[in-house]
Amino acid sequence: MEAAYYVAGIDVHKKMLAVVIANARDRELRFECHRFGTTVNELQNLSTWLGERAVQEVVMESTAQYWKPVWLALEGQFQLWLAQARSNRGRRGRKTDFRDAKRSVSRLLSDDLILSYVPGREQRSWRTLTRTKYQLTRDRVRLQNQLESLLEECQIKLSSVVSDWLGASGRRILRAIADGETDPARLRELGDRRLHATEADLTDALNGQPQPLHRKLLLLYLQRLDVIEGQIAELERMIAEAMKAHEDSVVRLAELPGLGVDSAQQIIAEIGPGAEAFPSAPQLASWVGVCPGRLQILFQRLSPRLGYAKAVWAIAHRLCRLIWKVLHEGVHYVERGPAVSALTLKRRKQRLVTQLKKLGYGVQLTPLSGIAMDT
Repeated sequence: MEAAYYVAGIDVHKKMLAVVIANARDRELRFECHRFGTTVNELQNLSTWLGERAVQEVVMESTAQYWKPVWLALEGQFQLWLAQARSNRGRRGRKTDFRDAKRSVSRLLSDDLILSYVPGREQRSWRTLTRTKYQLTRDRVRLQNQLESLLEECQIKLSSVVSDWLGASGRRILRAIADGETDPARLRELGDRRLHATEADLTDALNGQPQPLHRKLLLLYLQRLDVIEGQIAELERMIAEAMKAHEDSVVRLAELPGLGVDSAQQIIAEIGPGAEAFPSAPQLASWVGVCPGRLQILFQRLSPRLGYAKAVWAIAHRLCRLIWKVLHEGVHYVERGPAVSALTLKRRKQRLVTQLKKLGYGVQLTPLSGIAMDT
């Protein structure tokens, strides 16, 4: 007689867990059911209960963020699986907590669930840092749009004549406006001489009519912008420190066309420094969702035949294959396409080294030759 092999299914809610256990060796599954809360003590009771019944695998749904405490409480004790909710849907109108948990076990055993990739604790902490930074970056863009809308309402057209209107010069001008300065000539003098705008254009752009309410709002926006940028800078330091041991992977990935240090860190946080969870490049491309089938040149070659949208996906697919090879095989990227100008290559290397040094990485890029990279 075959030894029993117990599998548990958990239907996760904010305040309650519906848990079922079945012996996977039985021809017809018979379930033991139990409810637990979601507090720390209740999760400890859940862990003990599963251990006493010799459970080896546990499957749960990725329900909002509520699965995370459950995963943390059981991690390292059982083989855990996280199922995507849409792959465990039941018939409409027939939803019950234990029924969902039972169905997740049945579909796991029949290989009908779509399982999510959940990395280890360290990589999950990287994800938290990089995703938080990404959200703050989006908040900054949203704030920039709100700020520009406010300036338009004041009839101040700074962004029309200065490309980096939130640079050092732009901020000096905006703070002066918030403080009550109204003379366009005096405001113009706060700008750097290197601004790509004539004195006449800049003066005309600053000849607006901000009201007291506008100045107060402008000051609030600038203060919030300082806070967001300070937090982004702190997160950049935290990310660099957290990934210090994988500096080589960051550097190699940042060398890819279209990527940089920030992109490299985000990618490593999502798939790991060696992409070990993906045995092949096509599997990584499938996980990313770019399965159809020096990148700017490739895009220009593909777009007439495929169209803009399909060419973008083709480039993303090619980039996924490059990322997998660089991380999984530990190689450097070497450009094999049409020659890149020496000046462009020099500027890109200088920019990359500057970014890395700013994050505390001691790195010096050295040319490599004789290394082929199949994509």
